[in-house]
Amino acid sequence: MYLDALEFLEEERDGWRPYEALARLTDEQLTTPVEEAHGWSGRDLIVHMLGWLEIALQIARELAVGERSAAMAAKDAEWDERGGEAVNADIIERSSSLSLAELRDRLLTVPGELRGYLTVVPETRWIKHPTHMASFTGETVEHYADHLADLEAILAAARR
Repeated sequence: MYLDALEFLEEERDGWRPYEALARLTDEQLTTPVEEAHGWSGRDLIVHMLGWLEIALQIARELAVGERSAAMAAKDAEWDERGGEAVNADIIERSSSLSLAELRDRLLTVPGELRGYLTVVPETRWIKHPTHMASFTGETVEHYADHLADLEAILAAARR
């Protein structure tokens, strides 16, 4: 539980910072699958992480202007109906046509855009709303921690 928005935003920023290293990898390093990262490439990890951040961003946009988020309801329903593997596969498939330059740009801009929107969402709609807050933490700080080993494996492979 966070006491205020600034506490969450600082933790989120600190949690995301290591992922920015992916933007400095070469195209070859980004597209090479890494066995220790479940066979994902750096590109796959970027797409996966951004997919969930973009969902969080859509939720924040909706909560900035209203009490409810249709995007959150849709995400939860799809997750319950199809399961995580199918949802995650769709995220990767939808981004398959993006260039590495576009992905690098989004890697460096989408998290800041999310933080910006969260600063205008009333705290009663996210920090002090258990369901909404669980969604934001699940799509950001908890998700970052879940994939830190994948990130470290991809970065280690790039150094070899």
